[in-house]
Amino acid sequence: MEVDKISDFVWEIKRDESIGMHVPVHIYSNPALAKFMQKDRTLSQAVNATTLPSIVKHMLVMPDGHEGYGFPVGGVAAFDADNGIISPGVVGFDINCGIRLIKTNLYEKDVRPKLSQLIDTLFREVPSGVGSKIMLGFSKEELENISTGGAPYVIEKGYGFKEDIERIEENGCMEGAEPDKVSQLAKKRGLNQLGTLGAGNHFLEVQKVGKVVDQRLAKAFGLEQDQVVIMVHSGSRGYGHQVCSDFLEKLSEYQRSHNIKLVDPELSYASVGTNEADGYLGAMRAAVNFAFTNRQIMTNSIRHSFEQVFGKSADALGMEIVYDLAHNIAKLEEHDVDGKRMRLFVHRKGATRAFGPGRPEIPKIYRSYGQPVLIPGSMGTASYVLAGRVEAMAETFGSSCHGSGRLMSRHQAIREISSARTLDDMESKGIQIRVRNRQLVSEEAEWAYKNVDDVVDSVSGALISNIVARLVPLGVAKG
Repeated sequence: MEVDKISDFVWEIKRDESIGMHVPVHIYSNPALAKFMQKDRTLSQAVNATTLPSIVKHMLVMPDGHEGYGFPVGGVAAFDADNGIISPGVVGFDINCGIRLIKTNLYEKDVRPKLSQLIDTLFREVPSGVGSKIMLGFSKEELENISTGGAPYVIEKGYGFKEDIERIEENGCMEGAEPDKVSQLAKKRGLNQLGTLGAGNHFLEVQKVGKVVDQRLAKAFGLEQDQVVIMVHSGSRGYGHQVCSDFLEKLSEYQRSHNIKLVDPELSYASVGTNEADGYLGAMRAAVNFAFTNRQIMTNSIRHSFEQVFGKSADALGMEIVYDLAHNIAKLEEHDVDGKRMRLFVHRKGATRAFGPGRPEIPKIYRSYGQPVLIPGSMGTASYVLAGRVEAMAETFGSSCHGSGRLMSRHQAIREISSARTLDDMESKGIQIRVRNRQLVSEEAEWAYKNVDDVVDSVSGALISNIVARLVPLGVAKG
């Protein structure tokens, strides 16, 4: 597969009509990361996606790109909203897997003496691990209200501050959710998982601002040197996973009944406006709202944990949300494409929105600066705060990467990296770690992932996002 260099951070696979490509593939990466993508099916999956009907402009692969289910993680594809398609596989299983950043008015010197106690408390208060559950007493009726009302619904019930709403993508609630399109199995799986972290690459991390890169943007986001912040990565848990599974099955039947031939059956889709597409969008939006609510309830637990350890209210500790953003989502947006304003269903899988200054979707407090973009690294490495740029709107439909991106599968990481090595590395860096299963900790080891500094330098070099601050971990809780 021939990959041509456009610039130091942008590469292209040209459109090839002989294999059914409707658009080219654009890859945002430095040379080293681009080579990694050629070791698995990342780029062939991207090429396969260009054969989908009504795909617009180009298929995008972010620097954290790696092989996924049918469609690469770190991929972005936009489809004409009037004549295009909707694809669950292009969204992914963990619908609205996302990142939330919470700031405090504490500094490392304040937290370090109580760090062990703090991580213990967070580990206890925020359940994690495969199948983790918490009995908060939500009824089936309340679950329906959560799926349509999202984070604002539980904030009204005391799980947060009203000010939280304006700092969450979609204000914490995506319109158009249809809980009647969600299976009973999905609802059963999700009911007792609200407020839980889950497993895999999900985490809760206490961090400090290790380096401020852009003083103006850092001040706008409320960040300064050595300040302690909390980053949470989790999604819609079993609820969203089941929604994806259910509709992949339904759309496989849709392909057969409409005699649609796909280069990869994992890219099954339905045309916009059909019952199948509308049904998936309604269920997906319900899962999106479930995930926003899940992170909101965890935020409440995190605030309570800090209150217990530091003996002050969350308000007195300055525990405001910086921002909460979604991965794994299909959104109806307007973008300029070759000089024409178009309505598009932008599918982002393992990618995040990175809207530039001025877009009305950005909260007023950040609108003149660009949307906050949160990019976590692997366990034990740095994470980043960035801000969307105007150039991203023209280049990437206002999108950026969502993390550092895997180099090894979870099974390979466990085989090749001992848990002792992983835990010793964390200890040597002074990072407190709590895990439910020590044997699985190497799934998320530093060496199983790409270098997050390279990934972030790539999106910065490609003028997709501006680097605001580099965050380093003090303590982490994982499943």
